[in-house]
Amino acid sequence: MSAPVLPVLRIGVAGLGRAFTLMLPTFMHDRRVKLVAAADPLEQARAQFGRDFGAPAFDNVEALCADPQVQVVYIATPHQLHAQHVRIAASYGKHVMVEKPMALTLDECSAMIEATRSAGVHLIVGHSHSFNTPIKRTRELIDSGIYGAVRMITALNFTDFLYRPRRPEELDTQAGGGVIHSQATHQMDIVRLLGGGLVSKVRAQTGSWDAARPTEGAYSALLGFEGGAFASTTYSGYGHYDSDELMDNIGEMGQTKSPGDYGAARKRLQSAATSAEETALKAARNYGGSLYIPSTALSKDMAHQHFGHVIVSCEKADLRPGASGIAIYTDSQKLFEPLPAPVIPRQEVIDELFGAVVNDSPAVHSGEWARATTAVCLAILESAQANIDCKPRYQVSHKVNS
Repeated sequence: MSAPVLPVLRIGVAGLGRAFTLMLPTFMHDRRVKLVAAADPLEQARAQFGRDFGAPAFDNVEALCADPQVQVVYIATPHQLHAQHVRIAASYGKHVMVEKPMALTLDECSAMIEATRSAGVHLIVGHSHSFNTPIKRTRELIDSGIYGAVRMITALNFTDFLYRPRRPEELDTQAGGGVIHSQATHQMDIVRLLGGGLVSKVRAQTGSWDAARPTEGAYSALLGFEGGAFASTTYSGYGHYDSDELMDNIGEMGQTKSPGDYGAARKRLQSAATSAEETALKAARNYGGSLYIPSTALSKDMAHQHFGHVIVSCEKADLRPGASGIAIYTDSQKLFEPLPAPVIPRQEVIDELFGAVVNDSPAVHSGEWARATTAVCLAILESAQANIDCKPRYQVSHKVNS
C-alpha cells in the first residue's frame, strides 16, 4: 500500500530577516509545508524570495495576509511589531506562528491570544530552543518518574550575541532590544519546560557594560518554582569565553565550530564605524543582501541545536541534555542515552504547527505558554531594576491539558 498523502501547510512569511534564514532549511526540506508568499520592506529581500520560490512578495504584511493562497502566517518581523502583525493575520482568518519573543508587554500578549481565539485560528510561538529534541526528551525522562522530582536546574550560556551587527532598536531595551527579550526567552522557555512551567518567584541582576551598545548584555536570574524546585540561569552576550566548549564545540545551530571562528563577530563589527553602517552591514548579510550566503543544504554531520549548558538535578540523578543525547548521572553509574541525529533542523516546530492546524492537537508552545515566558523575562528586568523579588503573572503548566 502507498503511504497516505499528507496535507501541506501553505505558509506566508512576514519578515525575511535573520529569523527567517534560520528557519529556511526547515521550510525547504519538510514536505508538510510550502512557502507561497512573503512580505518585507526591503526590495532586495523580496526579489530574492521571488527568485527562490517563484511566489509573490509584498511590501506590507496586510497584503500578505489578504492573499487567499496563504493558510499560515509565519511572523518573523522585528519584536515590537509582533502584536500588530498577529492581530492582522488573525483578522484575515490565518493561523499564526510568531517568532519569539511573543511580544514586549503582557497586555500585547493577551491581545494576541484573544485575537487568534476570537478568529478561531491557532497560535504557535517559536522557534525557541525548548522545542529541541534533547530538551523534550529530558522532560520525558522527568515525567517518567524514574529519577524522582526535579530539585534544581542550572543553565549557562556565553556568546558574542551583542557584537553581531544590529539595527538601532536591537540595542534599545524599550524597543525589544538586548539579551532579555532576544535570548532570555530561549533560556526561560527551557527551564520552565524542565521545571514544570509554574515560576513563582524571580530574583535577578542584569549587566549593561558597553556604553556604545546601551542595553542589557548579560543577566543572572534565580527562579523559584511551585513545588520547591529552583533554577539558576546565567547568560552573557559579551562573551569572550564561548560556552560551546562545554557542548563539545557544537554551536547553537548544531554545527561543528572551528577554532578559527573565535572573535569573528567583533572583527566583522570593526568594519562599521557608525550605526547606519552597522545597519547596512546587517542588511547586506541578510536574505537577499549583497553578502547573503544561502545555507539551506542539509549537513550530514548535523547535531541537535541547543542553548548552552543545562543540568537538571533530580532526586535520584542529574540529567544533562547535549547535542547528541542525554547524559544521566545516577547514584552508581554514568549513562548516556543517544538520540538519532536530526534529519531536518527544527522539524519539531513543524511537528507542533502541523499537529495544531491539521489535527487540532493542543500545543505546548501556545500563546498562553509564551505569555508566561514573557512574564518571566519582564520579571528579570523588573527585579534587576528595583532590586526586589518578583512574582511573574500568567504562569501555566508544561502539561498542555492542564
